[in-house]
Amino acid sequence: MASSASGSAIMAAGITMTDTGGHKICHFRQPFLSNTLHSINYSNLQCRSNTKNSFSSVVKAQAVTVEQAAAQVAPKTEAPVVIVTGASRGIGKAISLALGKAGCKVLVNYARSSKEAEEVCKEIEACGGQALSFGGDVSKEADVEAMIKTAVDAWGTVDVLINNAGITRDGLLMRMTTKQWQEVIDLNLTGVYLCTQAAAKIMMKKKKGKIINISSVVGLVGNFGQANYSAAKAGVIGLTKTVAKEYASRNINVNAVAPGFIASDMTAKLGDDIEKKILDQIPLGRYGQPEEVAGVVEFLAINPASNYITGQVLTIDGGMVM
Repeated sequence: MASSASGSAIMAAGITMTDTGGHKICHFRQPFLSNTLHSINYSNLQCRSNTKNSFSSVVKAQAVTVEQAAAQVAPKTEAPVVIVTGASRGIGKAISLALGKAGCKVLVNYARSSKEAEEVCKEIEACGGQALSFGGDVSKEADVEAMIKTAVDAWGTVDVLINNAGITRDGLLMRMTTKQWQEVIDLNLTGVYLCTQAAAKIMMKKKKGKIINISSVVGLVGNFGQANYSAAKAGVIGLTKTVAKEYASRNINVNAVAPGFIASDMTAKLGDDIEKKILDQIPLGRYGQPEEVAGVVEFLAINPASNYITGQVLTIDGGMVM
C-alpha cells in the first residue's frame, strides 16, 4: 500500500524511475512543488538533479541547433551583378577590381583594349570573383543592348551600372571641329543615356538598382580647351539628377561622382611646370588615386549605408571645388 501510494505521488510529480542495478535514478520531466518531494521517502534513491547546470546546457545546445538549422534554411544572398563601362584601365579598372574583390559579378566593358580587359577579369577571378569582358561602343544602341543581354544571359540580371566610359578631344572652342565636339558628346553623354535607359528597364521590374555616373569637376566649373568635355560632363550631372527623380519611386538610386585630377598615364607625362600649376589649384597638393574614386563608387554601389542617397554629385578632387 505504502509503495503503491508513493508510486502514484511520483507519477503525479512527473518523475520516472530507472533501475541502474542497486540504485534508482529519478528523472524530472516537469516542475513540481518542493513539499511534494519532501513527502516522498525512498531508500537507496539517487537524484541527479543539478538543474541549473543541466537546464543551462540544454538551452545552449538547443540554441546552437536552432542557429545551425536557420543557417541551412536561410536563402543565400546572390552576389550583385555589375556592369562597368570603360573598365579596362584607369578609374574604370580600379572600380572593376574593387567591386570584383568585394564579391560582385563584374562585366568589364571596353572599346579597343581587349587584352587589358582580359587582365582585369583574370585579376578579379584570382581573388575568387566572377568576371567577363565585353567589347562594345556604348555610344551605339545595338552595342549597349548586346552588352546588357550578355550580363543577363550570364548572371540573370543587372543590379549596378557604372557609367565610366569617356574620351577627350581637347582644343580651344575657336579651333574645335564639329567632329571633335560630336565624338565627345556621343560617348560621354549619349552613351550614359543609352546604358542608363537599357539597364533601368531591368532594375524597374525588380524595383531595385544602383546607377553611378562618372562625371568630372570640369562639369561643375569648366576648363580651358575642353568645351566639349565640360558640356558632356555637365550634361551627365543634369541627367543624373533627372533620372534620380524619375526612378526614385522604383527604388533605383542614381548618383554621380565628379573626380578632379586623378593620377594616370596622361598626368605622368606632364612637364614639371604644368604639374606645378595643376597642384597649386589643389588644396591637398596632390593628385587623387584611381583607388580613391573606386572606394566612393563601391560605397554608392553596394554599401547599405548608401541606400538613402540619390541625385547627388560627390566630388573627389582634393578640395578644388568648395
